[in-house]
Amino acid sequence: MKTKDDLLAFLAAHGVSQTTYDHPAVFTVGESGAIKEDIPGAHTKNLFLKDAKGQLWLVSAEGHAQIDLKRLHLVIGSARLSFGNAELMAETLGVAPGSVTAFGLVNDTSRRVRFVLDRTLAEADLVNFHPLTNTATTTVTRDGFRAFLAALGIEPLVVDFAAMAVVA
Repeated sequence: MKTKDDLLAFLAAHGVSQTTYDHPAVFTVGESGAIKEDIPGAHTKNLFLKDAKGQLWLVSAEGHAQIDLKRLHLVIGSARLSFGNAELMAETLGVAPGSVTAFGLVNDTSRRVRFVLDRTLAEADLVNFHPLTNTATTTVTRDGFRAFLAALGIEPLVVDFAAMAVVA
């Protein structure tokens, strides 16, 4: 599994410039308030989910987005959703609870996880994710994040969480 340093090297190798801010560990969106004030760009919350058929999902949304898990499966075309366990998260994304991040997709070499991206994040000039650890935040541009996903061969399913609908 790749580490923070491996991820940053991967980004550099694919021409993705980034700025990484080290900070005390944060485990929830609520705990990160003061840290976010000093870091420009859209901040995220990330959910690792498993549907009733065993498909794994990673949802990355803007930090204030309301995500209705009881309805989300209807929007993304999955079976009913629940949270994936820590063991499965470590096995597929290489992270522990509290460190879930879209950058974890770099560790999903068998592409078991489907990626859902909030429209707000997809359109943000700058986006922030943990770099595989909750003791730092890495900022990339919208184009940089797209380049990261393209390097992995991942096309996100973009959902407008404000309207709770898939966008083309």
